[in-house]
Amino acid sequence: QVQLVESGGGLVQAGGSLRLSCAASGRTSSSHAVAWFRQAPGKERNFVAAITWNGGNTFYADSVKGRFTISRDNRKNTVYLQMNSLKPEDTAVYYCAATPNGWSVTPNAWSDASFGQGTQVTVSS
Repeated sequence: QVQLVESGGGLVQAGGSLRLSCAASGRTSSSHAVAWFRQAPGKERNFVAAITWNGGNTFYADSVKGRFTISRDNRKNTVYLQMNSLKPEDTAVYYCAATPNGWSVTPNAWSDASFGQGTQVTVSS
């Protein structure tokens, strides 16, 4: 099973940027598709973005399209989420998830995914 550790969260003003990292360990981690989810206080966890195992295809939630970019470096077993033009409504705990189906990118393809512990992102107005 793939182990995931998120980092890079913090406090930022509206309009600012952050880059989250998701470090994966496990022999087959580079063959997994990876996604980012987020959960705001009192709300359910929602899909943010996903990337195929080879980085060739990505998918974004409408709420972050044009502001967030997901990428990966399989040499480092790390997936990134570059977040620009942050808004207060982006405040949440951000989780990365990995699934052995390396081609998964759609929001409904993560029922068998492994999740990390999350990293807090807070955007002040």
